[in-house]
Amino acid sequence: MQKLLLLGDEAIAQGAIDAGLSGIYAYPGTPSTEITEYVQNSKCARESNIHSSWSTNEKTAMESALGMSYAGKRTMVCMKHVGLNVAADPFINSAITGANGGMIVVSADDPSMHSSQNEQDSRFYGKFAMVPVLEPGNQQEAYDMVHYGFDFSEKYHIPVLMRITTRMAHSRSGVVLRPPKKQNEIRLPSDMRQFVLLPSIARKRYKNLLKDQSAFTEESEKSPFNVYTDGPDKSKGIIVCGLAYNYLLENFPDRIVPYPVLKIGQYPLPRLMVEKMADDCAELLVIEDGYPIVEELLKGYLSRGPKVLGRLDGTLPRDGELNPNLIAVALGKEDTFGLPVPDLVVNRPPQLCSGCPHIDSYAALTEALGKLADGRVFSDIGCYTLGALKPYEAINSCVDMGASITMAKGAADAGIVPAVAVIGDSTFTHSGITGLLDAVNDKSPITIMILDNGTTAMTGGQDSHAFGKIEDICRGVGVEEAHIRVLKPLKKYHDENVRILIEELAYNGVSVVIPRRECIVAIDKRMRDKFKNK
Repeated sequence: MQKLLLLGDEAIAQGAIDAGLSGIYAYPGTPSTEITEYVQNSKCARESNIHSSWSTNEKTAMESALGMSYAGKRTMVCMKHVGLNVAADPFINSAITGANGGMIVVSADDPSMHSSQNEQDSRFYGKFAMVPVLEPGNQQEAYDMVHYGFDFSEKYHIPVLMRITTRMAHSRSGVVLRPPKKQNEIRLPSDMRQFVLLPSIARKRYKNLLKDQSAFTEESEKSPFNVYTDGPDKSKGIIVCGLAYNYLLENFPDRIVPYPVLKIGQYPLPRLMVEKMADDCAELLVIEDGYPIVEELLKGYLSRGPKVLGRLDGTLPRDGELNPNLIAVALGKEDTFGLPVPDLVVNRPPQLCSGCPHIDSYAALTEALGKLADGRVFSDIGCYTLGALKPYEAINSCVDMGASITMAKGAADAGIVPAVAVIGDSTFTHSGITGLLDAVNDKSPITIMILDNGTTAMTGGQDSHAFGKIEDICRGVGVEEAHIRVLKPLKKYHDENVRILIEELAYNGVSVVIPRRECIVAIDKRMRDKFKNK
């Protein structure tokens, strides 16, 4: 059997290709981006005609994947954890429509917020939607779970959520591959009303979903990814989820844990296994990377059982990702974290690249705002969010994709005039257009800077859905032609750019200013690719 050294993301992608994938849909977001990129760069995927283009946002990706599942094909949709918020409407409803062809939703969580706004745990969405959840403990499991997940999805006609974390996504391990499967033929649902969520139909399908919960739990009890290992020391039982199992083993050189251990890789929780451990052990330690979801469930399951330790009682930290040292401390072992980092080793904060067009855009905006009161620039998710840091300190907010325009509108409604929104070209098409339409309809006195660097730069330079379309979109939404202005963010045009911004800031309505210059990293990549192809 072929064996490859793969990132967790790559193992998921290769698993999908080998399991008969017909289409993958995604919006780039760290740490999930490499799944789709791997499929896009795969010769096998190209030869198999697997669809793998980027979607405008996570909601459209989820809906497109649901459409492919409707057609009987196996499909995967990938996003980071905050992207699941964007896709929540179709995701929750897909549990009621069910699936036809196998469907896996991959959500990559980011404990410690390495590149995210929060630490939310996607397992909550799985519990909320009442769909099965898979959580791999290593790259081989990630690969194998994709095959298992597609089969499970088609057996029960239900989407399956796969939850990974940053460490799983971006660490490597050897993965043994399986023989590839053929793609499904087109096969429409046997019940042609399955995907019609009129209330009369949805009520029946929801009852079916509720009935299936016992079957999902039974599958968890016999799942190869939920493993109960007995141990001689019953003073403590350990329930450990996903990748954290590796951190536990690292505290025992022979990899033999003296306590009973229940390794969880599939949800709903295998209740019989949990109850067995509760009957046998004096206390339970729950080790899970993310929110204390299992810990909270146990407090409900075992209201009169053994004491439950974990993130809620402070045995483990309430926030941040886990590591072997934190688990050592929770087990009563020596704290081996090591000496503090000396002061001469200074963190290097992220910064805009030298030559980045956003630098000149912020310089012009800051000067144009002149003596106006501070606190009126609302930004968004992208490289340009670094404008909050020194030496620029040019923006005052960064909440979620698309929030710059709507927050600027709300601030203007409150009396902060002029208010400014700063948003990137890819983020604009992801979720900024609807906010622009609200502003146009209300004739809000806001100035919107759409920083057009021609790519989705923050996540690696994927194509921007806005390329060549921004002015047409703004005109179509209703922005007046005279107040759609394009700038060239270069130092030699600084004075002209400042003048244009001052004019638009003074306009009592919606104006759009588009600083347009290609991302400096994208230029470098384009030139290297051009040289390579000669």
